Amino acid sequence: MKCIDINCDLGEMPEALADGSQEALMGYVSSANIACGGHAGDAQTMRTTIEQALRKRIAIGAHPGYEDRANFGRIELHLTSEQISASVYRQILALEEIAQQCGAHIGHVKAHGALYNQAARSRDIARAIAEGVRRWRAGVILVGLAGSVMLEEFHAAGFLVAAEAFADRRYERDGSLRPRKFSDALLRDPEQAADQALRIVEQGKVVTADGSVVSLLAQTLCIHGDTPGALEIAAAVHRRLTGAGIAIRALSGGN
Repeated sequence: MKCIDINCDLGEMPEALADGSQEALMGYVSSANIACGGHAGDAQTMRTTIEQALRKRIAIGAHPGYEDRANFGRIELHLTSEQISASVYRQILALEEIAQQCGAHIGHVKAHGALYNQAARSRDIARAIAEGVRRWRAGVILVGLAGSVMLEEFHAAGFLVAAEAFADRRYERDGSLRPRKFSDALLRDPEQAADQALRIVEQGKVVTADGSVVSLLAQTLCIHGDTPGALEIAAAVHRRLTGAGIAIRALSGGN
């Protein structure tokens, strides 16, 4: 039986915690990437998200990004490798402190936004992320864009890696994500996202913005928690994959 992890970036929207939609979304994913105070999140959102993940028995990961809350970590910054490493380490420590209090285990790390996208192109930035994680712990899975240099650098640094694809994002011909400045960068229709997810898992392919087809091998699929209609998208993706006999299984095991 084929299996795939479905991960979701969470702990970024206090309103989603308050209205119950974040916890409902967790019913359709197997891993949570929790914002740890850089681009979003604070001690309370981290604690609430961890507690929800524990109730849903899904895996917990850290989701560090540029410490630029005004731009939600989605604007490229030009920091030194040491600044990036120190920031990643600092954010993971903040989540780890709360995870320990909750009796939870952090099993993976995935960078957020501009930091992630830059690392997909820059070996130096990818190495800086890996070094920041290593200062904390080496025995975790590092998640990175399928087919990118960041996975090569994470592996070279001695980490287990997971290649990631996106159910709710459109792709470019070179395998990169279509920049958010384009109106069609997000797949907002749940059935279109489900179609893309199934094609990636079953065929290892994705249709790009210009209609070409590229190979894309992934161990985990992302659904962004802040995508409009994220709950409906997650439900459609989960339904389509399980209906095709594909098991949804966390990379690092649930809590």
